[in-house]
Amino acid sequence: MARLRDVYESTVLGRPVATLIAVAAFTLLLGWHAQYFSLDASADSLTLERDADLDYYRYVRARYGSDDFLLITYTPQSELFGDAALSDIRALRDKLSALRNVESVTTILDVPLVNSPAVNLRDFGSGIRYLDSPETDRTLAQQELQTSPLYKNLLVSTDGRTTAIRLDMQRDLVHRALRDRRDALREKEYTGGLTAEESSELADISRRFDNRTRDLLAGQAATIQAIRDVLDQHRKSAQMYVGGLPMIVADSMDFIRNDLVTFGGGVFMFLVVILAVSFRKRRWVILPLATCLITCISMIGLLGFLDWRVTVVSSNFVALLLILCLALTLHIIVRFREIHERNPDADQLMLVSKTVRRMVEPCLYTALTTIVAFGSLLVSGIRPVIDFGWMMSIGIIVAFIISFTFFPAALMLLKPGAAVSRRDITGAITLFFGNLIQRHGTSTLTVFGVLALIGITGVTQLTVENRFIDYYKESTEIYRGMELIDRQLGGTTPLDVIIDAPAADVESFETATDDDYEDEFEDIYADETDSEAGITSRSYWFNSQRLADVGKLHAYLENLPDTGKVMSLATFTEVLRQLDESVVTDNFELSLVYEKLPENVKEALISPYLSEDGDQIRIGVRIFESDPLLHRSQLLDTIQQNLGDQIGIDDARVHLSGMLVLYNNMLQSLFRSQILTLGAVFLAIMIMFLVLFRSPKTALIAIIPTLISACLVLGLMGWFGIPLDLMTITIAAITVGIGVDDTIHYVHRFHYEFEQDQDYWPAVFRCHRSVGRAIYYTSITIMLGFSILAFSRFIPTIYFGLLTSLAMLIALLANMTLLPLLMTAFKVAGEPASLPPQHAS
Repeated sequence: MARLRDVYESTVLGRPVATLIAVAAFTLLLGWHAQYFSLDASADSLTLERDADLDYYRYVRARYGSDDFLLITYTPQSELFGDAALSDIRALRDKLSALRNVESVTTILDVPLVNSPAVNLRDFGSGIRYLDSPETDRTLAQQELQTSPLYKNLLVSTDGRTTAIRLDMQRDLVHRALRDRRDALREKEYTGGLTAEESSELADISRRFDNRTRDLLAGQAATIQAIRDVLDQHRKSAQMYVGGLPMIVADSMDFIRNDLVTFGGGVFMFLVVILAVSFRKRRWVILPLATCLITCISMIGLLGFLDWRVTVVSSNFVALLLILCLALTLHIIVRFREIHERNPDADQLMLVSKTVRRMVEPCLYTALTTIVAFGSLLVSGIRPVIDFGWMMSIGIIVAFIISFTFFPAALMLLKPGAAVSRRDITGAITLFFGNLIQRHGTSTLTVFGVLALIGITGVTQLTVENRFIDYYKESTEIYRGMELIDRQLGGTTPLDVIIDAPAADVESFETATDDDYEDEFEDIYADETDSEAGITSRSYWFNSQRLADVGKLHAYLENLPDTGKVMSLATFTEVLRQLDESVVTDNFELSLVYEKLPENVKEALISPYLSEDGDQIRIGVRIFESDPLLHRSQLLDTIQQNLGDQIGIDDARVHLSGMLVLYNNMLQSLFRSQILTLGAVFLAIMIMFLVLFRSPKTALIAIIPTLISACLVLGLMGWFGIPLDLMTITIAAITVGIGVDDTIHYVHRFHYEFEQDQDYWPAVFRCHRSVGRAIYYTSITIMLGFSILAFSRFIPTIYFGLLTSLAMLIALLANMTLLPLLMTAFKVAGEPASLPPQHAS
């Protein structure tokens, strides 16, 4: 260590100009790659690692069609079925269809009508009409669109005032192929390992997939902006909102980008004010901010170089890194000023050298504990949370290196200046805490005991059930669009119910022949049965008996309180029943109707709900996301357990899929992840405390303030009904990581001060006058810095900022009151195994 110290002082302090040049070169090198820094708010970034339901979801989407579409709600100022509104919809459709990446646009003008007037099933292929068809009766068409099981609460609201315009986006087949190959290689790597050739292929595929994803998201964002530009041309005629997964992804990326720029810049400007007010010297404003800025630029460049994308969870990493980096430099500044006050005639080399020697060890341990805290997020099993843990752990390492290279080297180029007395309001505040616990020790212990009890009881009431719509403010288009679709157009969140045919029945259908069936009618309907007749005998589901069963399943799902619009083969049979009741019960007639269906009608009524081999059905269900009583896990369990009972089938044949399932999996994992992360961080920090303090008693006492802080914040979340989500799950780990930093600084200094006169209370007051200032400065800075996040448009970010600020306040009070009180009560500094004074801060 002595040799290392000599090398450090001879290079960083002995050659400050060369050190600054090296830091500048390092920053420029990484900063160049900041141009490749990118964001990711895709649905894949909100899923669990190796989630089997994700694989099944992709299988379902590949088989029945993508859910990668946009919905535009259109509520005209005039009558929806009037000439003015229809003309405006027609013009809007034509403009949207011409946009890049838009594959098709479906409006009320483009859907087939069978009851306006009624179509003869014998002429089904040629009798289909559309709203724009000359022979269409508009009054009947309006009635059909509002009452048809196919269109009501899906394309047109029940009151007939709002309609939906669906935009299907072009699918990128190359992107899907790259993703599937990447996932297959990752799964093989996880289960059995890869060959050298496969490892090289995985790296190449991952790079190509990431680049393709970046281009795809950029294209989608541009398309959505173009769509909004088109809508702006028609807003005088109608009120319109955009909904759908692509829009949510694009807007979420805007929120992330806004939070990165706005709150990163906002925190930076706030730190300028804090430093100027606290120290009133330009050097103590410019140098710390330069240190923070270099750290952030280097980290952003590193993320760009590694193509490591920022998600919703990690969107605040710039603000967080600024705050944590400043916390390091604040401890150095306070210690430098203290040494300078005691040695007013010392030269700059002695002051900086002594400051670094005293601060490097406690700062190293605080950096390590913070890294451990963020590292605990790696066991969460949630990809964006894992990435956030890695980003912050690496960021802390960069912050520590810059703080002990750039900062002291820059100080060496300045003169010491006049020593400044430390008698100010900060000293009065910290001494107040010392006097408080000396006079009211029992009351202090009682208060913290009550707070701990409140926290523990509140933790038992924590929940993970939250509505996705509540992530956004009511003023945002996402919220308004989702709420309107929920209320008027049958729900927002999709759920797919997939039901397989029994394996034995599938085999019998594959080996059966239709000879008798075909021979009976080949002379009468030879031209009609060449290709498709007999589907009712080949398909397990597409026949009168099974379609009746599908109707029972459809009705059961439709009558659940949390479900909105339900679509299935039963929708098709209901349309047929309106035209001719007997067709639904006659297999031969069903086959004829199936043959005569135009392709666009098959694509709308059959293909999304029946597999090509006819042995699997899909029932599409929309869930009311805005329902405050929605409990996803309970709803999914109810459907899984009870659906089969409706027609007497085995539950194993029923599979649930869709974004509802994936989102629920993520939410349900939060409890497990919170327990794992908290357990991991406290275990790791306890081990570090045992190594650092070499005393089990000291280690236990040192962790109590942070434990109470984390427990109380989680408890208050439980009491106030604030659910765990992707961002609030990180609060406990961050609280522990930052709160423990101040604990280490205080315990280090307490050991040192106690060795001066072997008297506990004088040591407490000296600690409060010295290291207490740094703890106060850093805690207040962190609290106010995080509170700026309350101005975000993203609700989880607001909770994250306010709850973390509260946690830092509790940690500050605990470290300034409870910690010294426990140390004096249990006389931890007098133990033989305590930290030797030469290692103290």
